[in-house]
Amino acid sequence: MRGMDDFVNLFLRWLSFEKGYSDHTVSAYGRDLVQFTATLPQKIVLGEIDSVHVRRYLVSLYGRNSAATVNRKLSALRSFFKYLLREKHITGDPVSGITGPKPGKNFPIFLTVDEVFALLETPKKKDRFMARDLAILELLYSTGMRVTELVTRDISNLDFESSMLRVRGKGKKERLVPVGGPALDAVRKWLPMRDQLIADRARRGREVEKKALFLNVRGGRLTSRSVERLVKSYGERAGIPQTVTPHALRHSFATHLLEMGADLRSVQELLGHASLSTTQRYTHLTLDHLTEVYDKYHPNAK
Repeated sequence: MRGMDDFVNLFLRWLSFEKGYSDHTVSAYGRDLVQFTATLPQKIVLGEIDSVHVRRYLVSLYGRNSAATVNRKLSALRSFFKYLLREKHITGDPVSGITGPKPGKNFPIFLTVDEVFALLETPKKKDRFMARDLAILELLYSTGMRVTELVTRDISNLDFESSMLRVRGKGKKERLVPVGGPALDAVRKWLPMRDQLIADRARRGREVEKKALFLNVRGGRLTSRSVERLVKSYGERAGIPQTVTPHALRHSFATHLLEMGADLRSVQELLGHASLSTTQRYTHLTLDHLTEVYDKYHPNAK
């Protein structure tokens, strides 16, 4: 009995010898199909693959790939199943009626929970600014702040007793955001170094920056660009495939909250979105999670 790998190989040989596609193109099709088959349940046979499997695969791509990449992968599936249908290996096309994202539509790039944890474990004692950098990473993920909101925060904006941070967002609109325990602990560990940087700056006869929550090596307020560089660097060290940005942590914050059952209005308030429609773009990222819950618990799901 032929397995999925056998049918993929038949298709790739057909592309190469019958269609005359280049080795590069055939390899690209092969990678896309291997990626798809890896998402299928174990021991599934070709005739059992349906549109639900295809949609789940596409949803898993959102947030990690551009619209163009998702459409390319969908095109590979469409060609594969049309070939199988024409060769009478299947009786129905599971890709029929499925459309990809509109070209040019950008999906939020986000990290998995495991990737976030790996990122937060990356700063080590050998790093000169380990305490500061860890506090930045923890705070970005804990609050979902924009990087510009982070670097403009003053020490007085953080209330350790109530575990709340006052954030000024777009349009100078202020909001209060809860801060998790790990982020608060990380900030506390950074404060002695912050005080030392302020004292060193004063000894050099420079104007002292006493308000800023996060400082650079010279004791001045940290810039957005500096935060972007350090987040990217730690992402690379953590071995995360995509480029990690402060905005990716913001997207991760929103996505993980929705996956855990948070309501859309609450996430909107935490992110500081003026319109609910802006927050709604995160909902498609949780469709795979919702589908799994439905399939598992709904009496008529099967």
